Amino acid sequence: MKAKILIVDDEQDILQLLSYNLEKEGFDTACSSNGEDALKLVRRDAFDLVVLDLMLPGIQGMELCRILKSSGETSSLPVIMLTAKNDELDKVLGLEMGADDYITKPFSTRELLARVKAVLRRTRARPAGDRIVKLAGLEINADTYQVKKRGTPIELSATEFNLLLYLASNKGRVFSRDMLLDAVWKDEAYVEPRTVDVHIRRLRAQIEDDPSHPFYIRTRRGIGYYVDGDL
Repeated sequence: MKAKILIVDDEQDILQLLSYNLEKEGFDTACSSNGEDALKLVRRDAFDLVVLDLMLPGIQGMELCRILKSSGETSSLPVIMLTAKNDELDKVLGLEMGADDYITKPFSTRELLARVKAVLRRTRARPAGDRIVKLAGLEINADTYQVKKRGTPIELSATEFNLLLYLASNKGRVFSRDMLLDAVWKDEAYVEPRTVDVHIRRLRAQIEDDPSHPFYIRTRRGIGYYVDGDL
């Protein structure tokens, strides 16, 4: 079954370029030039990924990403942010808002296609590890991609889930950013080490009672991240 991708950009030439090249690679596409129509399309149809421009008329791309990631029905929908802004702060804000990846204009079509395929692989891949991993009060089900904290479901993106499962499946072991990139993001050449920090912050915001004093995902200063082996 073909993956279906929604492209949201107010530049018609970008919409046509991306739609043509994605369909040439075997994907189905739909296009929208503003945030309001894009939100209607997402709520009406099932998409596998959204390529989302940051600067849009009406609902801005960052706000649309926040809406998608805060809704239970669309929280796991992968989003690649596409924008003319290239400041590191914008990248971090986009990732913290829930974006799975970020690419700046002008971009090469080849790079964008590579990122789309990488995000889809990461989203669809079955995570390695036990079917259910339990920490203190936290249950991670690798079969259903569900996480529960004291019985209450927690909505995570596919990348957040795979990162949590990997750390939880290797309790007591400290992983550097590069090690986590190799394990979770695998062969994605365009992912920066800073991405790991952003996803860890997002995970902590979701699963920790107090993200400023993490109980589950801990930091070994100057080395990396780990889950305590006694949990």
